Amino acid sequence: MSGTSPPPQNRDDLYDIVILGGGPAGLTAAIYGGRANLSVLVLEHMLAGGEISSTDRLDNYPGFADGITGIEFAERLEKQALHFGASIVTGSIGSVDAAGSTKKVSTPDGRSYYGRTLIVATGTNPRLLGVPGEERLRGKGISFCATCDGFLFRNKKVAVIGGGDSAAEEALYLTRFVDKVILIHRRDRLRAVPYLQEKLMDHPRVEFLWNTVVKEFVGEQALEKIIVQKVGDDFTSEIEGDGAFLYVGRVPNSAFLEGVEKDGQGYIITSEEMETTLPGVFAAGDIRRKFLRQVVTAAADGAIAAMMALRYLD
Repeated sequence: MSGTSPPPQNRDDLYDIVILGGGPAGLTAAIYGGRANLSVLVLEHMLAGGEISSTDRLDNYPGFADGITGIEFAERLEKQALHFGASIVTGSIGSVDAAGSTKKVSTPDGRSYYGRTLIVATGTNPRLLGVPGEERLRGKGISFCATCDGFLFRNKKVAVIGGGDSAAEEALYLTRFVDKVILIHRRDRLRAVPYLQEKLMDHPRVEFLWNTVVKEFVGEQALEKIIVQKVGDDFTSEIEGDGAFLYVGRVPNSAFLEGVEKDGQGYIITSEEMETTLPGVFAAGDIRRKFLRQVVTAAADGAIAAMMALRYLD
């Protein structure tokens, strides 16, 4: 990065805060920034609310005892951000020059946005298996968050694909609701920490398919069965199930941002105040290296990032 982005000719094109990502972290930052009388722009390539808008129901956000649909929660966040003066535009990130005092964000269609500060809240994408039916049945039985969607599968049979800590933790969480969890793993042992493995092995509702990979997800309007295959064997078999939870990793959406410190997986390293290693650039939500990635923690990150942006501007 050159750090020499020219300031916009029209001062109306220069915002106090440009926020990349309109999920819970980004929109909360927009709410706090707007309430502080800062000019705020949010750039989001999906619906406002980001990935939460595709979640059928959110049951663990404080204040909603009866739960709330993901789309309604996203709409409320968007409405509140707009109420406090934020501008929300739809677009993808083409390039970012964040090294200078004026941050420049360009989109593939040639638009440019400028900010005195930048908040990166672009989140992550689940790593996919790349098998038939996976994309088509996403949200129709295929999920990536047991905490978000486990309640929907009460008294049903589900599969968990993966063998790390996340897969083990989410499989145990699902046993609160479902009749049976089938854990499918491509190896002959889990990678999860020992105490999680012990809990799974001792749980009467958990079964294991070792040395097994998923070849296809089958169903019309919803997931009906999973085609699996033993590693090193051409023979396939079918598993009937109402849901499949994939935990084969997440991919942070941070490749576009240079000059900030990241860990080996690409998550942005920040201070507790959401500061990155670039002055005036903050990160919030799932894009950060952090312990817990939930809507409530994303919202907290967004609030802190906006307040730190205000302090930086002051």
